[in-house]
Amino acid sequence: MPPNKKPDAARLDRIVADARKNAEQREMGYRQRALQMYPWICGRCTREFTRANLQQLTVHHRDHNHDNNPSDGSNWELLCLYCHDNEHSRYLEADRQGPSGQGSAPALAATHSPFAALEALLKKKP
Repeated sequence: MPPNKKPDAARLDRIVADARKNAEQREMGYRQRALQMYPWICGRCTREFTRANLQQLTVHHRDHNHDNNPSDGSNWELLCLYCHDNEHSRYLEADRQGPSGQGSAPALAATHSPFAALEALLKKKP
């Protein structure tokens, strides 16, 4: 975007509103189907839910692809908010560590020896 041209605020608002509306429609579609298909129990901690606290039960996509919504529900599992957050944290941590389980940068060996000259210092008499 050229530096002297200002963004059209109304157009940006429309784009954001459309994106939110589409996401809500997509979520309501598979959320409603998952809630009808599965018992209202967290798949990890087995916490049970009622209509009063149903908003705390989320639909987790097992392959982490929110557009993969098969009609048989094979990519979904119902998780409470806490287990859902934990699952995504584990996924992000595994992604950050890479395939070998190590950090993305290889560990470098230490080259500095802090006690290399210690013996010589101790032998000096003041």
